[in-house]
Amino acid sequence: MPRRNPFEDIERMFEEMNEGFRAFDTKITRGVAVDVVDQDDSYVVTADLPGYDKDDIDVRLSGNSLTIGASRETESSEEEERYVRQERSSESVSRTLRLPERVDEESTDASYNNGVLTITLGKASEDDGESIPIN
Repeated sequence: MPRRNPFEDIERMFEEMNEGFRAFDTKITRGVAVDVVDQDDSYVVTADLPGYDKDDIDVRLSGNSLTIGASRETESSEEEERYVRQERSSESVSRTLRLPERVDEESTDASYNNGVLTITLGKASEDDGESIPIN
């Protein structure tokens, strides 16, 4: 009878613990990690989205709310593959931020480089609003 390798049991135990920690961690930190910097005339939002393609990312601005979303599918081939280990999976993340002031939708810019999304949002002018004539 072959002897069991105790290191295989230890490896399996660590894998099970990692799965448990990963599930716990994603419940708490589900979403997109962001920094928001208040510059004189704009806000600059930097979001970490590693592993996503530019086409996987959706950015929406509504009033003073900014929503960043991204989703990706695992690559599948037509051939049946035998994985020894598979930890990469399909994933969707999103985050909605409320900005402290209104922003000008016309003066926005977004770029994505090396897994980092940078969005520049120009602040709206401090006018008294538009006058509405009374008939």
